[in-house]
Amino acid sequence: MADTTVPYSTGDSLIGETTIAEMRELAARYPVGRSALLPMLHLVQSVEGRITPEGIEACAQVLGLTGAEVSAVATFYTMYKRRPVGDYHVGVCTNTLCAIMGGDLIFERLKQHLDVGNDETTEDGKITLEHLECNAACDYAPVMMVNWEFFDDMTPESATQLVDDLRDGTEVKSPRGATICTWKEAERVLAGFPDGRADEGPTGGKATLAGLRLARERNWTAPEGTHSRSSNGAAAEQTVSAEAAAGPRPEDQPGKESQTVHTDDSRKED
Repeated sequence: MADTTVPYSTGDSLIGETTIAEMRELAARYPVGRSALLPMLHLVQSVEGRITPEGIEACAQVLGLTGAEVSAVATFYTMYKRRPVGDYHVGVCTNTLCAIMGGDLIFERLKQHLDVGNDETTEDGKITLEHLECNAACDYAPVMMVNWEFFDDMTPESATQLVDDLRDGTEVKSPRGATICTWKEAERVLAGFPDGRADEGPTGGKATLAGLRLARERNWTAPEGTHSRSSNGAAAEQTVSAEAAAGPRPEDQPGKESQTVHTDDSRKED
């Protein structure tokens, strides 16, 4: 009889026939089954709370891969966790802009407040804290994410209140997203099984939509396109209005109305 022991098994896997069937369903959505590996790993986390040896082997068997091939992917992407994650994964952006706007202070305050270090979970299993790279929300810096939902313009005080509310079971809504669910529930959505709440909250805020607002107010439109390439392959020209080419005016940039450009030497150092 063949040895079916899973290498490095934890012995307490929650992956059963239902999960295997859902893995096969994911694989069937793609022309090439192995393209489903990323959502399948999120599915593993929605069941196990992390990427386990059993989860790796299950993915490998469904997709006809080796455990090593699956592990190579699971260890490459930072959204896949090898240690248990709490009910709420709290990420603080500490990349350049968020850091100088207060992200570093927020992260330090939360470490002290929760008594955990980076990528560690509180004793009650509620919060896992991690510093994150750029969240692509620089217009709202400093930002945090809870189970991948945005929280904008944060301060050390609002950040501590946020994690306290999460631990107390208070309903928390993202300012640009849905009501916060548990990490496992969010992972199931990322796996490709929607929870029906994709349009629950707003997806854009005032800063994000500023360009669109200006375009509508001034009837700006995108260039009509490019001329066909000539037979010699020369690049086509694009036409841009003089107003658009000049860029935004000072009055369109909040906080910059009073800025002036000094063209003389009056501010030279002594």
